[in-house]
Amino acid sequence: MLVDSHAHLDHERFGDELELLLGRAWQAGVRTILSIGIGEGPSSMDGALKIARAYRDKEKTPRIYATAGVHPQEAAKWDTVALSNLDALLAEPEVLACGEIGLDFYHNDNPSIEVQRECFRAQMEVAAAHRKPIIIHCRPGTALDQDADEPQDAWEQCLGMLEQHWAPTGLRGILHCFTGDLGQAHRALALGFMISFAGNVTYPSAGALRVIAGTVPADRLLIETDCPFLAPIPERGKRNEPALVARTAEVLAQVRGISSTELARLTEDNFYSFFHPADAVPAS
Repeated sequence: MLVDSHAHLDHERFGDELELLLGRAWQAGVRTILSIGIGEGPSSMDGALKIARAYRDKEKTPRIYATAGVHPQEAAKWDTVALSNLDALLAEPEVLACGEIGLDFYHNDNPSIEVQRECFRAQMEVAAAHRKPIIIHCRPGTALDQDADEPQDAWEQCLGMLEQHWAPTGLRGILHCFTGDLGQAHRALALGFMISFAGNVTYPSAGALRVIAGTVPADRLLIETDCPFLAPIPERGKRNEPALVARTAEVLAQVRGISSTELARLTEDNFYSFFHPADAVPAS
């Protein structure tokens, strides 16, 4: 059955429709969802955990797990209160990982590169203390270059920080919504990371990304929606939701020359092998 390994279930675009969209996900064959706990900033990163607990015993509803973390776009809000809250959340068994965390150089109004790096490094320390994996957001761009002496490469900095600060912990992670090149994928794989692909892998312009998706080792592959963003073709431009992970799975199955059923089973096995949650039997 299908796993959506990255969904923002607490996003305001879902409003009061969450129960309906979880029902549609179930009908589409989705049995597990990882709800990403970044909220609208550090003060609301417990939203994913609240959803996971609210739907824990619902029939015909995917099993929901949670994460917690401060998105790089909110890095300026990182403080001792956020650190304490993250520390407490990562102690909860339903919170499987710290994330999404990382670097985002895309928008002019993003926090400075140095502020993002410090927030990223600090969260890696908290995650390592709890022996929990991290989920990485890396979005390149030139918007922050004016504050630097030379162009800044988000991928180079992100992977460099992982190699310096995360690799020594012996822990692993996930590169969510991968958009890098083959060399960057190989560096992540060498670190033991999983690589997850979202709906943008279905876009006509994503030929190079599909080639990479076809070469990722079978035991390192995950799929996601990143909903409500990045709806796959033919729903591009609409609000994304967990049910549509089935479409991304279809495209990746074609790329890899296997059936959609095999792709679903493979990525479900990978998810549960990676996280080893206490209640490790998927919803049925």
